[in-house]
Amino acid sequence: MAKQDRKEISLPELYAMFPDEDAAEQWFIETRWPDGKHCPKCGSHNVADNPTRKPLPYRCRDCRRFFSVKTGSVMHGSRLSLRTWALAIYLMNTSVKGVSSLKLRDYLGVTQKTAWFLAHRIRETFDDAEGEKFAGPVEVDETYVGGKFKTMHAEDRRRRRLEPKLGKSIVVGAKDRATNQVTARVVGIADANTLEAFIYEVTTDDAEVYTDEAKVYGRIFWRQTVQHRRGQYVDGDVHINGIEGFWAMLKRAYKGTFHKMSEKHLQRYVTEFAGRHNARDSDTADQMAGLVAGMRGKRLRYEDLIADNGLSSGAHQVRVDQPRRSC
Repeated sequence: MAKQDRKEISLPELYAMFPDEDAAEQWFIETRWPDGKHCPKCGSHNVADNPTRKPLPYRCRDCRRFFSVKTGSVMHGSRLSLRTWALAIYLMNTSVKGVSSLKLRDYLGVTQKTAWFLAHRIRETFDDAEGEKFAGPVEVDETYVGGKFKTMHAEDRRRRRLEPKLGKSIVVGAKDRATNQVTARVVGIADANTLEAFIYEVTTDDAEVYTDEAKVYGRIFWRQTVQHRRGQYVDGDVHINGIEGFWAMLKRAYKGTFHKMSEKHLQRYVTEFAGRHNARDSDTADQMAGLVAGMRGKRLRYEDLIADNGLSSGAHQVRVDQPRRSC
């Protein structure tokens, strides 16, 4: 579907879709279970309705468990109304530069803490094409995400002058020109092993790979490059302008919407932007349905979200022992 042909949902249409909680519940049921209600535990369709037994109005006759449309999904245990969830899904799908927890608070009439938790749970459902290898041509690049020099403490400024990338997180990404799909990972270090492993993971064996002239890509001997340091940005079909455009969108959101993305949660933000990019040509209704489908089998507890484990969520570093191609 061409981008200009996609069908959007206006705010009046959105409110007409979800006038009350019953309408929102029916939408979630039809979207999550298009073939009819079934038990999230055992998969049985032998389900009895118990409408007076809220908040678990359905009972599986086989395993005898009670459940709701939230059970077994990222909404599991949430006390928020389904209408609030539906509106939040719409807002996060249609805000191309993201929506901050403060604005989500104002739109939904909840606390900022609740909005922040809700947004991160929805980010868990975005699909960034992980597992689908790109056939190419594939543009690969890395970027550094972090604070501005002018906003840093004087001591941190001094250290930044000695080490320009201090305090920044590293993200590596790839864009497949054939499908216009993007995938990106937060990594701990941008060395040759890590970037080579990322390229192995996301591209097929015969994919054409385009990068800049950075030495860390030197072992990817089948790649083609552009020489940014010499002012060369396009050489025929060889360029990485597509993935750099994705970085530009991410960094505009960092500066203008969120103002800060902590390293701990950065992978979720990156996955959100990749997922939204990958679905941007679909109808808004299909985008929302895709997020509901991505909710199944996922869980994010608040205590896990705020846990200080010293690790960046989703930080991705893989080592490889053998190259996939021979010289």
